[in-house]
Amino acid sequence: MSDNIDTRVTPSFHPDTVQALDGYDDDSASILAGVQSAFTEAYIGVGRVHDAREAAKTNPTWNEAQQVIATQDLADKLTTQLAKRFDSATANLTRVVEGLERDLSQPLEGRGVGAMSGEIRSYVHSLPEGQRMGFIQKAIEAGDERTVGACIGGPAYLCGITPEMQTMLLRLYHEKTNPRAAKQLRAAKAGLELLGERAPLLFKEMEKGVGAPATKVQQLRAAKAKAEKSFIA
Repeated sequence: MSDNIDTRVTPSFHPDTVQALDGYDDDSASILAGVQSAFTEAYIGVGRVHDAREAAKTNPTWNEAQQVIATQDLADKLTTQLAKRFDSATANLTRVVEGLERDLSQPLEGRGVGAMSGEIRSYVHSLPEGQRMGFIQKAIEAGDERTVGACIGGPAYLCGITPEMQTMLLRLYHEKTNPRAAKQLRAAKAGLELLGERAPLLFKEMEKGVGAPATKVQQLRAAKAKAEKSFIA
C-alpha cells in the first residue's frame, strides 16, 4: 500500500508504519498481521468518509445540513466497525505477548543437579558480590550450559544471588538461546504500544472527514428530528 497515499488521511494510520516497528521482519510479520489489517481498514475507512462527503455535495436534493448528517451516519457505522477491529487486534496481541513472556520465563528445571553443579555454585558464591552476576552473564553469552544450568537451575541463594537477579539472568538466557521469540516479543509489545497511541485518533480523523464537529452534527440531528415530528399523522 506504499504507493497509495491519501493526503486527506493522517499518515499515522498508514499500514506501512507497522513495518517500521522494532523487531518487525519475516519472523514477526504474522504476529503483527492483525495490527496491520486494522490500520489498513482505518486508513481506507477514513478515506471513504472523505469520499462520501464530496459525493453528498453532488446530491441536488440535499442541503448542507443533510449532507453533513448523511456523511456522519456513514462515519458512525465505520467508527463502530473499526473500533472493534482495534479492540480485537489489541486482545489478540495481548495474548501473544503473554504467551511469549511465559516461554521466555520458563525455569531451567533439572539443570542444577549433580556434584559438578554444586561445585560451580560454590565457586560462584565465593566470588565477591559484585562479580557474581557478571560471571553468570559471561557464561550465558559463551553458551556455557553447564555453568548456566548450575547457577539458575537451582535456588538462587546457593550462588549468592537474589531471586530477582536470577529471574533477570533467566530472561537473558532465554533471549540468548531463543532470539526469534525475543524478537517477536519486542515486535508484539511495540505493536500494542502503537495500537494504544493511534486508536484514539480514529474519532478525530472521522470528524475531519465529516467536515463538522460532533456538537454541530448533534444539533442538526436534533433539529431534523423535531421538524419531522410535524409530519407524523
